[in-house]
Amino acid sequence: MKPGEFLKKPLLLILLLAFTGILFLPFILSSYYAGLVIQIFVMAIFAASLDILVGHTGLPSMGHASYFGVAGYATAFLVLSGVKNAWLVMGFAVAMGGLTAALFGLLAIRAQGPYFMLITVALSQVLWGIAFKWRSITMGDDGLPGIRRPEIGMGLDLASDVHFYYFSFGLFLLVLLALYILVNSPFGHSLRGIRESESRMKALGYNVWLYKYLSFVFAGAFAGISGSLWVFYSGFVNPSSLGIDMSVKALLMLILGGSGSLFGPAIGAGIIVLLENIVSGLTERWSLILGMVYVVVIMLFSEGITSILKRGRSA
Repeated sequence: MKPGEFLKKPLLLILLLAFTGILFLPFILSSYYAGLVIQIFVMAIFAASLDILVGHTGLPSMGHASYFGVAGYATAFLVLSGVKNAWLVMGFAVAMGGLTAALFGLLAIRAQGPYFMLITVALSQVLWGIAFKWRSITMGDDGLPGIRRPEIGMGLDLASDVHFYYFSFGLFLLVLLALYILVNSPFGHSLRGIRESESRMKALGYNVWLYKYLSFVFAGAFAGISGSLWVFYSGFVNPSSLGIDMSVKALLMLILGGSGSLFGPAIGAGIIVLLENIVSGLTERWSLILGMVYVVVIMLFSEGITSILKRGRSA
């Protein structure tokens, strides 16, 4: 592609400018606003992991926080037990997220529609109840505080906010790349075929249950990345990370940004994280106001912002 042709492609130019801007943000923004950007990276990964199920497979999971929270607790337990290698901690957390999804998938995948949603909610609430009641291990609603960020090697310590910013951004980009490869592979095309017509895929000889099950496991593993990263950022984990509120938040990000698209989850995550932080600083009734805002926005942008942008480009 020649330089002149590149400049004629607005989307590529916008992405390049956004990438360049994000690289310099830690040196421009205060630590508070840089922290908001980190939150957006983490929540974008979380929402993107859910998009494997909702946007590409047609499985409306309402219990996705299970894998986010399990990975968060796994991270906390390892760090508090003295493990200092970030890659080892995250690898274990991702494995736990995927393993939890593998177990839950055996129960949930055979159900469809609202029954699938109810099963995922019920399983998530079971985990929430365990974390809330098992105080000797999880400290109940008080949670596990004091989780220090581990080292990533090469003399780099995630305790540095700048290092952690770039670490989070790098993981966000790697997850986007991995998801792009996944959804554009023959496996990803098969998932979309199942989303459009499960009966047709069965008639063509596809093992629909296995494809749905594998998408469930992949989604859980990717959610584990965000859950572990969130605990590194906050230094704390409690049962709310397993709660239905967290699952609903991820679903809202998808609806707002646009499911089934590469950048939709990131757009939705950015809007919701910023809205939550702005509105919560203005009033104590911020949850009520945000709920009303979400309803209005979803009514106006029911297909997601990315769908509107695509229509605008094709017009």
